[in-house]
Amino acid sequence: MSSGPVVLERQTPIHRLGQITLAVVQDAGQLTLFTLDLLVWLLTHRWRRSVLVSALYQIGYESIPVVITTGAFIGMVMAVQSYDQLRYMHLETNLGAVINISLVKELGPVLAATMLAGRVGCAMAAELGTMKITEQIDALRVLGANPMHYLVVPRFVASVVMVPILTVLADAAGVVGGWFFATRVCGVDGHHYWTHTEEFINWFDLTGGIVKAIFFGGAISIVACQRGFSCKAGAEGVGEAATQAFVYGFVAILVIDFFLGILLNALYPLTGLMTTTFN
Repeated sequence: MSSGPVVLERQTPIHRLGQITLAVVQDAGQLTLFTLDLLVWLLTHRWRRSVLVSALYQIGYESIPVVITTGAFIGMVMAVQSYDQLRYMHLETNLGAVINISLVKELGPVLAATMLAGRVGCAMAAELGTMKITEQIDALRVLGANPMHYLVVPRFVASVVMVPILTVLADAAGVVGGWFFATRVCGVDGHHYWTHTEEFINWFDLTGGIVKAIFFGGAISIVACQRGFSCKAGAEGVGEAATQAFVYGFVAILVIDFFLGILLNALYPLTGLMTTTFN
């Protein structure tokens, strides 16, 4: 007896929306459990120094050129975009304040983290994904080594340590790049550039940017490692894991930046620092 043709059920937009919602909830749940497992191993076991040193080198030292280059051009782009706007209001002497406060509070941490999410996050996801599909992670378990302790914890610690340092380098490069373009191309007086920078930027702005970078580093490593551990079989699965590591990491950076921005703005009045206004 022959069976009739298979009739595929047509999916409505509601069905598709439900599937997407379930996928998002599932990914969020897996990421939460992964993070909790990471924190348990981080706080209850000694870190493997050899793996940690290698991760510090790969994440930190090898990222210095791209981070400094990115920071320098961010500063120059800010100078290009801000100079004409301020010149029309006869406030071009405040160019240093506009460039540098934007760098240390927002652009430096966010864009440096974005570059690292692309460079470091994708590499982590691809490396761990390859280890998963070639059963190297299973081999670690057979040998009695926990993959979370051996593979994830060192990368997490290295990211939390190195991303703030790289952010400071990006900020410094951006400040120098903005100063160079503002003074050498736009003709802004160098004394006014640094004087207004000092007036507008305080220790809370610098600290806030570093705090953001710490959270960004943690988010990049957690998302990348979790995607690598969830990698599907085949070369396509590794590529998908690397892509998801960057996309999810970038979204995490923006979400964290939003909530930390609200928190830091709420804490700012408690510091007793006065806000300077343009004049």
